[in-house]
Amino acid sequence: MKFAFFDTKPYDRPAFETHGAARGIEFKFLETKLCEDTVELARGFDGVCVFVNDTVSAPVIDRLCEMGVRILALRCAGFNNVDMRHAFGRIHVLRVPAYSPYAVAEHAMALLLTSIRRIHKAYIRSRDYNFSLSGLTGFDLHGKTVGVIGTGRIGRVFIDICRGFGMRVLCYDKFPAKDLADGENIRYTELAELFRESDIISLHCPLTPETHHLLNAEAFAACKKGVVILNTSRGALVNAEDLLSAIKARQVGAACLDVYEEESDLFFEDNSGHILEDDILARLISMPNVIVTSHQAFLTEEALENIAETTVRNIADFSATGHCENELCWRGSAAEDCKCGKCF
Repeated sequence: MKFAFFDTKPYDRPAFETHGAARGIEFKFLETKLCEDTVELARGFDGVCVFVNDTVSAPVIDRLCEMGVRILALRCAGFNNVDMRHAFGRIHVLRVPAYSPYAVAEHAMALLLTSIRRIHKAYIRSRDYNFSLSGLTGFDLHGKTVGVIGTGRIGRVFIDICRGFGMRVLCYDKFPAKDLADGENIRYTELAELFRESDIISLHCPLTPETHHLLNAEAFAACKKGVVILNTSRGALVNAEDLLSAIKARQVGAACLDVYEEESDLFFEDNSGHILEDDILARLISMPNVIVTSHQAFLTEEALENIAETTVRNIADFSATGHCENELCWRGSAAEDCKCGKCF
């Protein structure tokens, strides 16, 4: 089988070339992102392989189908960039539900520690031989309350890490895990209490219409003053303009962002020689209590290997049997949980 591989980065190729060759799958690596203007590049291929910032809209799906493309292989867990309702009955959507929850959870904790212990500031100072401790006072995580929104694989690993620091955990999830809460150190609660009681809030939920701008002006106002916000999930979970206002008002004490709502034309690229036209992102980056990384939480050797292995296995399984355990239906649930059976 031949697949057009969009939005290729140098770190993508080795694992996909290895696993693809082992399964008889040929990848054509393209640096451009998939969108209406580039979809014609998929002509002659059996499927396309895309990442988080590729645009798989209704017109793109229609054009793929017209060209005979049957499989859309996501090399990620999230699928908010795919029009799932329009894809249903037209093209099979396969994803990687879990590649390394440790990678993302550990990055979230790395951001948190960097922020509250002022490590980024100390690093810059020491490069200039400035060893003053003025302005570097942080706070202990031990005994603090962390609110974790989303208790899937990544959220649960993050909770384990927080418990290792002796933190109290408040959880919110539309579908609570039955075996997670212990009633004392880890418990589920409603968002209102989580906002009110948490010293730190970390987002580990998918982006859906229900969670879009989950953290907005109203939510920030309900939070404890000085709350630290972590987002390693999807940028649009946070209203960036409202976050900026909350930081300026000192309601939010710090923010650690690995994702950003308008990141698609910025992240994963070297823009150092350009003027940043996104004023909100520019102002966030300029603030001393904000840390922004470029959607790199997933980027570990283990995760890249798992992404390639699972993506290739998804394609091979579907090609051989017409079924794949990681196929999505229009509701966004796993195909195995879908009442429509074989999806279509």
